[in-house]
Amino acid sequence: MIPLTPLPAASGAQTPARMRQTAQAFEAQVLAQLMQPAFDTVDTSRSAFGGGSAEAQWRPMLVEAFAAGAARSGQGIGIQDMVLRHMLRLQDQARNPIPAPEETRP
Repeated sequence: MIPLTPLPAASGAQTPARMRQTAQAFEAQVLAQLMQPAFDTVDTSRSAFGGGSAEAQWRPMLVEAFAAGAARSGQGIGIQDMVLRHMLRLQDQARNPIPAPEETRP
């Protein structure tokens, strides 16, 4: 068996711009998961492309593109800002850990 080794620690703090991109990508991913069932109900035999297996294979990418566009434009579901605030708070806590209170023993 191959022994498990821990992942190396992050090399440094992420910039707020990079964290915003990550939060945006997360929102797009969540939005795509929520949109997929709606697109699964579309009658592809009446679509502009004629339906078929090729269209079905490309549909998930179309859903992801719609979701990414909505998240990028700020028209998503609104979790991007919450995720970013949480990421910034976690980063701040990692930089400035709150010391544990001293244990008192009788």
